[in-house]
Amino acid sequence: MGSKLVLTKRADMQMEHAFNSCLPLCTDELEINRNMNTGPLSTSFPFTSSELTSNEGILYGLNRHNDSLIIFDRFSLENANSVIFAKSGAGKSYAVKLEILRSLMVGTDVIVIDPENEYQELCDVVGGTYLKVSLNSEQRINPFDLPLPLKDENTKPGDLLRSNIITLHGLLNLMLGKLSPQEEGMLDKALIDVYALKGITMETPNPAEFPAPTMEDLYDILSSMTGAEDMAQRLQKFTTGTFSGVFNKPTNIDLKSGLMVFCIRDLEDMLRPIANYVILNYIWNRVRSSLKKRMLVIDEAWSLMQHEDSARFLYGLVKRARKYYLGITTITQDVEDFVKSDYGKPIITNSSMQLLLKQAPSAVDDLARIFNLTEGEKYMLLNSGVGQGLFFAGLKHVAIQIIASYSEDKIITTNPEELIAQKSAVNDFEVEE
Repeated sequence: MGSKLVLTKRADMQMEHAFNSCLPLCTDELEINRNMNTGPLSTSFPFTSSELTSNEGILYGLNRHNDSLIIFDRFSLENANSVIFAKSGAGKSYAVKLEILRSLMVGTDVIVIDPENEYQELCDVVGGTYLKVSLNSEQRINPFDLPLPLKDENTKPGDLLRSNIITLHGLLNLMLGKLSPQEEGMLDKALIDVYALKGITMETPNPAEFPAPTMEDLYDILSSMTGAEDMAQRLQKFTTGTFSGVFNKPTNIDLKSGLMVFCIRDLEDMLRPIANYVILNYIWNRVRSSLKKRMLVIDEAWSLMQHEDSARFLYGLVKRARKYYLGITTITQDVEDFVKSDYGKPIITNSSMQLLLKQAPSAVDDLARIFNLTEGEKYMLLNSGVGQGLFFAGLKHVAIQIIASYSEDKIITTNPEELIAQKSAVNDFEVEE
């Protein structure tokens, strides 16, 4: 009652009068009056259900309370970030692809980090850009690229360089393992020196005019520094060793409007957190350079939460995204791994929109504690069908049923049986021709 702004008071020494007043006799033996707003008063009306419909936005699904439409604009909230939790097969990828498709229709650019090659069909249909990040791929992103300054923002010389060096410290902690304080100091000097070799210093007014260094340049600097030989040896596998070619070449891609998908499926597991870090930094630098309504979808976000540096970087993105008109969607099925991270719960609390679909019994208690779910809502999540769950938007939440049209379903389905049937139909058609 308190959460609905309804104040309660014990009827001390008037229990019998209070009981008689509650009986269906239309008597008031307490004679205590209190003014109430219509909002709190509405909670006492027994024939009502929650609604979540606005005049702008996209269709997310049906309200299971009253079959009304859930139409909502995530950018109307205090921030446009969202989190999606669901067990495998509950329909989270389906729901996200549906949101992407409908967001593109209203002019929102969408960027996706795809760990399982799930978004290629959607990307092809809408004419988006699909980039495969792997050891054999031709597409490259140089982590040493400096961010472009935001238009109309007063950026002092050295700000962009200092910002990127801090980001590179986190990346190299992922690549080389945890560094000692002495190694951190040597690495900081090496990073400043490697930019200085290209003519970029803390006093350079416009560093974007100079070519950015690469990982090979850093390797050369570390190799020549006394005491940094061990770091150089660990870095060598990313420059001339097994993993060379992914992070040590100049950038040859450019973010375009519409839908852009980065596929990391063909990367080795140990390279995925590093690739995610580099891709997120590249996206963030481009997002900062121009204001436009954008969505960034990070699928299987739990892999980033396993490493402190990448988890901290994702948390920083979520906190700063609102300023640059960016909404970040983090998707995960491993709730425990996400919540156990020191940055997992802050990411949830900094996301104004949440979608909880069918949950496993082992995960529902953690979610109930974070989202203050009632026993009835916990039971609903445990017994929901595919595409059913709870939709939170700010302080409101309703039970949702994800719905798609026939054409949308054919584009975004992830059901293996349906995909095989579609391919068989295409092959039969080609044979007949």
